[in-house]
Amino acid sequence: MTRGPVRAGRIAAAAFPVLHLAPALTALPAVRRRFFRGLHGVGPPDRVALTFDDGPDPESTPRFLEVLAAYRVRATFFLLGAMLHRAPDLGREIVAAGHEVAVHGWRHDNLLLRGPVATVRDLARARSLITAVTGATPRFLRPPYGVLTGAAVLAAGRLKLEPVLWSCWGRDWTRTATADSVYGTVRSGLAGGGTILLHDSSCAAAPGAWRAGLAALPRLLTECRREGWTVGSLGDHRDVPR
Repeated sequence: MTRGPVRAGRIAAAAFPVLHLAPALTALPAVRRRFFRGLHGVGPPDRVALTFDDGPDPESTPRFLEVLAAYRVRATFFLLGAMLHRAPDLGREIVAAGHEVAVHGWRHDNLLLRGPVATVRDLARARSLITAVTGATPRFLRPPYGVLTGAAVLAAGRLKLEPVLWSCWGRDWTRTATADSVYGTVRSGLAGGGTILLHDSSCAAAPGAWRAGLAALPRLLTECRREGWTVGSLGDHRDVPR
Protein backbone atom coordinates (compact mmCIF):
# COMPACT_ATOMS: atom_id res chain seq x y z
CA MET A 1 0.00 0.00 0.00
CA THR A 2 2.91 2.34 0.49
CA ARG A 3 4.72 1.67 -2.77
CA GLY A 4 2.77 4.32 -4.71
CA PRO A 5 3.45 7.23 -2.33
CA VAL A 6 7.07 6.16 -1.94
CA ARG A 7 7.57 6.06 -5.69
CA ALA A 8 5.89 9.44 -6.09
CA GLY A 9 8.16 10.85 -3.42
CA ARG A 10 11.23 9.55 -5.18
CA ILE A 11 10.11 11.04 -8.49
CA ALA A 12 9.46 14.39 -6.83
CA ALA A 13 12.86 14.29 -5.13
CA ALA A 14 14.54 13.56 -8.45
CA ALA A 15 12.58 16.24 -10.29
CA PHE A 16 13.25 19.02 -7.80
CA PRO A 17 16.89 19.65 -8.76
CA VAL A 18 15.90 19.77 -12.42
CA LEU A 19 13.15 22.30 -11.77
CA HIS A 20 15.49 24.35 -9.60
CA LEU A 21 18.35 24.39 -12.11
CA ALA A 22 16.52 24.53 -15.45
CA PRO A 23 15.98 28.34 -15.50
CA ALA A 24 19.76 28.81 -15.22
CA LEU A 25 19.98 27.91 -18.91
CA THR A 26 18.64 31.39 -19.66
CA ALA A 27 22.04 32.75 -18.60
CA LEU A 28 23.16 31.69 -22.08
CA PRO A 29 22.59 34.64 -24.45
CA ALA A 30 21.77 32.39 -27.41
CA VAL A 31 18.99 30.71 -25.44
CA ARG A 32 17.51 34.03 -24.34
CA ARG A 33 17.78 35.58 -27.77
CA ARG A 34 15.86 32.76 -29.41
CA PHE A 35 13.32 31.70 -26.82
CA PHE A 36 13.03 34.42 -24.15
CA ARG A 37 13.18 37.82 -25.84
CA GLY A 38 11.60 39.60 -22.89
CA LEU A 39 14.18 38.16 -20.54
CA HIS A 40 16.84 39.16 -23.08
CA GLY A 41 15.74 42.79 -22.64
CA VAL A 42 14.43 43.30 -26.18
CA GLY A 43 12.25 46.37 -26.65
CA PRO A 44 11.18 48.78 -29.40
CA PRO A 45 13.80 49.10 -32.17
CA ASP A 46 14.17 52.85 -31.74
CA ARG A 47 15.07 52.58 -28.05
CA VAL A 48 17.89 51.25 -25.87
CA ALA A 49 17.61 50.49 -22.16
CA LEU A 50 20.61 51.41 -19.99
CA THR A 51 21.07 49.42 -16.79
CA PHE A 52 23.64 49.27 -14.01
CA ASP A 53 24.30 46.50 -11.48
CA ASP A 54 25.86 46.15 -8.01
CA GLY A 55 25.35 49.57 -6.43
CA PRO A 56 24.76 51.87 -4.79
CA ASP A 57 28.42 52.58 -4.13
CA PRO A 58 29.45 55.95 -2.64
CA GLU A 59 32.83 55.75 -4.38
CA SER A 60 31.51 55.33 -7.91
CA THR A 61 27.74 55.66 -8.32
CA PRO A 62 27.71 59.49 -7.97
CA ARG A 63 30.10 59.74 -10.93
CA PHE A 64 27.74 57.74 -13.12
CA LEU A 65 24.86 59.93 -11.98
CA GLU A 66 26.83 63.01 -13.05
CA VAL A 67 27.35 61.66 -16.58
CA LEU A 68 23.71 60.64 -16.90
CA ALA A 69 22.59 64.08 -15.74
CA ALA A 70 24.88 65.76 -18.26
CA TYR A 71 23.32 63.70 -21.07
CA ARG A 72 19.81 63.93 -19.62
CA VAL A 73 19.44 60.18 -19.65
CA ARG A 74 17.50 58.04 -17.21
CA ALA A 75 18.65 54.52 -16.41
CA THR A 76 17.74 51.53 -14.27
CA PHE A 77 19.92 50.67 -11.27
CA PHE A 78 19.74 47.08 -10.04
CA LEU A 79 20.59 47.46 -6.37
CA LEU A 80 22.07 45.04 -3.87
CA GLY A 81 20.31 45.21 -0.53
CA ALA A 82 23.55 45.04 1.44
CA MET A 83 24.98 47.97 -0.53
CA LEU A 84 21.82 50.03 -0.10
CA HIS A 85 21.84 49.29 3.62
CA ARG A 86 25.26 50.98 3.81
CA ALA A 87 24.34 53.94 1.59
CA PRO A 88 20.61 54.68 1.91
CA ASP A 89 21.01 58.36 1.04
CA LEU A 90 22.59 57.41 -2.27
CA GLY A 91 19.66 55.14 -3.05
CA ARG A 92 17.32 58.05 -2.49
CA GLU A 93 19.53 60.26 -4.65
CA ILE A 94 19.23 57.80 -7.54
CA VAL A 95 15.44 57.96 -7.41
CA ALA A 96 15.39 61.73 -6.88
CA ALA A 97 17.40 62.09 -10.09
CA GLY A 98 14.61 60.34 -12.00
CA HIS A 99 16.20 56.92 -12.34
CA GLU A 100 14.52 53.57 -11.82
CA VAL A 101 15.59 51.15 -9.09
CA ALA A 102 15.27 47.38 -9.30
CA VAL A 103 16.27 44.26 -7.36
CA HIS A 104 19.66 42.59 -7.89
CA GLY A 105 19.63 40.58 -4.66
CA TRP A 106 20.79 41.06 -1.09
CA ARG A 107 24.42 40.15 -1.71
CA HIS A 108 26.14 39.22 -4.94
CA ASP A 109 25.56 35.50 -4.43
CA ASN A 110 25.11 32.99 -7.23
CA LEU A 111 21.59 31.67 -6.67
CA LEU A 112 22.64 28.21 -7.80
CA LEU A 113 24.46 28.04 -4.47
CA ARG A 114 21.49 29.29 -2.45
CA GLY A 115 18.64 27.10 -1.34
CA PRO A 116 15.02 27.92 -2.20
CA VAL A 117 14.18 29.32 1.25
CA ALA A 118 17.29 31.51 1.35
CA THR A 119 16.64 32.75 -2.20
CA VAL A 120 13.08 33.81 -1.48
CA ARG A 121 14.13 35.42 1.80
CA ASP A 122 17.03 37.35 0.25
CA LEU A 123 15.02 38.70 -2.69
CA ALA A 124 12.10 39.68 -0.47
CA ARG A 125 14.47 41.40 1.95
CA ALA A 126 16.12 43.37 -0.86
CA ARG A 127 12.79 44.41 -2.38
CA SER A 128 11.44 45.53 0.99
CA LEU A 129 14.52 47.61 1.77
CA ILE A 130 14.51 49.29 -1.64
CA THR A 131 10.87 50.28 -1.19
CA ALA A 132 11.36 51.45 2.38
CA VAL A 133 14.48 53.50 1.66
CA THR A 134 13.65 55.04 -1.73
CA GLY A 135 9.86 55.09 -1.71
CA ALA A 136 9.89 53.40 -5.12
CA THR A 137 8.41 49.96 -5.74
CA PRO A 138 10.81 47.81 -7.78
CA ARG A 139 9.39 46.27 -10.92
CA PHE A 140 12.32 44.23 -12.21
CA LEU A 141 14.67 41.52 -10.96
CA ARG A 142 18.10 40.68 -12.32
CA PRO A 143 19.86 37.97 -10.30
CA PRO A 144 23.64 38.09 -9.76
CA TYR A 145 25.59 36.66 -12.69
CA GLY A 146 22.31 36.52 -14.62
CA VAL A 147 21.61 33.10 -13.13
CA LEU A 148 17.95 32.34 -12.50
CA THR A 149 16.75 29.32 -10.55
CA GLY A 150 13.36 27.79 -9.96
CA ALA A 151 13.29 29.41 -6.53
CA ALA A 152 14.13 32.82 -8.02
CA VAL A 153 11.34 32.50 -10.58
CA LEU A 154 8.92 31.54 -7.80
CA ALA A 155 10.09 34.45 -5.64
CA ALA A 156 9.76 36.87 -8.55
CA GLY A 157 6.15 35.82 -9.04
CA ARG A 158 5.34 36.21 -5.36
CA LEU A 159 7.05 39.60 -5.18
CA LYS A 160 5.58 40.81 -8.49
CA LEU A 161 9.02 41.25 -10.04
CA GLU A 162 9.73 40.73 -13.73
CA PRO A 163 13.06 38.98 -14.39
CA VAL A 164 15.13 40.77 -17.04
CA LEU A 165 18.75 40.13 -17.97
CA TRP A 166 20.48 41.96 -20.86
CA SER A 167 21.20 41.81 -24.57
CA CYS A 168 24.74 43.22 -24.41
CA TRP A 169 27.35 43.98 -21.79
CA GLY A 170 30.75 45.61 -21.57
CA ARG A 171 32.73 43.06 -19.55
CA ASP A 172 33.52 46.06 -17.40
CA TRP A 173 34.16 44.00 -14.28
CA THR A 174 37.49 42.55 -15.39
CA ARG A 175 40.96 43.64 -14.34
CA THR A 176 41.93 44.33 -17.95
CA ALA A 177 38.85 46.37 -18.88
CA THR A 178 39.50 49.75 -20.52
CA ALA A 179 37.22 52.43 -21.91
CA ASP A 180 37.92 51.16 -25.42
CA SER A 181 37.31 47.51 -24.54
CA VAL A 182 34.04 48.29 -22.78
CA TYR A 183 32.82 50.45 -25.64
CA GLY A 184 33.82 47.89 -28.26
CA THR A 185 32.24 44.96 -26.42
CA VAL A 186 28.95 46.78 -25.88
CA ARG A 187 28.86 48.11 -29.42
CA SER A 188 29.50 44.71 -30.98
CA GLY A 189 26.33 43.34 -29.41
CA LEU A 190 24.15 46.44 -29.41
CA ALA A 191 21.22 47.01 -31.73
CA GLY A 192 18.06 49.04 -31.51
CA GLY A 193 15.76 47.53 -28.91
CA GLY A 194 18.66 46.25 -26.82
CA THR A 195 19.41 46.43 -23.11
CA ILE A 196 22.92 47.43 -22.00
CA LEU A 197 24.45 46.07 -18.80
CA LEU A 198 27.20 48.06 -17.06
CA HIS A 199 28.31 48.18 -13.43
CA ASP A 200 28.34 51.27 -11.21
CA SER A 201 30.29 49.44 -8.51
CA SER A 202 33.21 47.05 -8.32
CA CYS A 203 32.01 45.36 -5.12
CA ALA A 204 31.91 42.04 -7.01
CA ALA A 205 34.56 42.84 -9.62
CA ALA A 206 38.23 43.65 -9.99
CA PRO A 207 39.10 46.65 -7.79
CA GLY A 208 38.42 49.90 -9.61
CA ALA A 209 37.06 48.18 -12.72
CA TRP A 210 34.07 50.55 -12.70
CA ARG A 211 36.33 53.31 -14.03
CA ALA A 212 36.46 51.64 -17.45
CA GLY A 213 32.67 51.61 -17.72
CA LEU A 214 32.45 55.20 -16.56
CA ALA A 215 34.99 56.31 -19.16
CA ALA A 216 33.13 54.46 -21.91
CA LEU A 217 29.69 55.78 -20.98
CA PRO A 218 29.79 59.19 -22.75
CA ARG A 219 30.95 57.58 -25.98
CA LEU A 220 28.20 54.95 -25.76
CA LEU A 221 25.52 57.57 -25.18
CA THR A 222 26.80 59.65 -28.07
CA GLU A 223 26.79 56.60 -30.34
CA CYS A 224 23.21 55.76 -29.40
CA ARG A 225 22.13 59.27 -30.28
CA ARG A 226 23.96 59.06 -33.59
CA GLU A 227 22.04 55.88 -34.37
CA GLY A 228 18.77 57.59 -33.49
CA TRP A 229 18.10 55.42 -30.45
CA THR A 230 16.44 56.93 -27.39
CA VAL A 231 18.28 55.78 -24.27
CA GLY A 232 16.23 55.33 -21.13
CA SER A 233 15.28 53.13 -18.24
CA LEU A 234 14.08 49.58 -18.54
CA GLY A 235 10.61 50.66 -17.49
CA ASP A 236 10.46 53.20 -20.32
CA HIS A 237 11.78 50.51 -22.67
CA ARG A 238 8.99 48.16 -21.66
CA ASP A 239 6.12 50.65 -21.61
CA VAL A 240 6.50 52.17 -25.09
CA PRO A 241 3.83 50.76 -27.46
CA ARG A 242 5.35 48.57 -30.16
